[in-house]
Amino acid sequence: MSGSNVWSRTRERLRVFPELLSQCAEEAAVYGKCVAASTTGKHELKKDLCAKEFEALKTCFTNAARKRIR
Repeated sequence: MSGSNVWSRTRERLRVFPELLSQCAEEAAVYGKCVAASTTGKHELKKDLCAKEFEALKTCFTNAARKRIR
């Protein structure tokens, strides 16, 4: 595996990230609000506290990426 090929693929994924994020704005906002609400004051974010919201965001990203490939 060529090192430059790995970096090219990584750069391409990072380049399209804003486009994917814009397609999932609602899910990203919901997840962000959950994380922010979970960490108010001295509370620390705990694993799986916002799992449902994260899964919705992950699904949206996956679907947006699939649409982009077609």
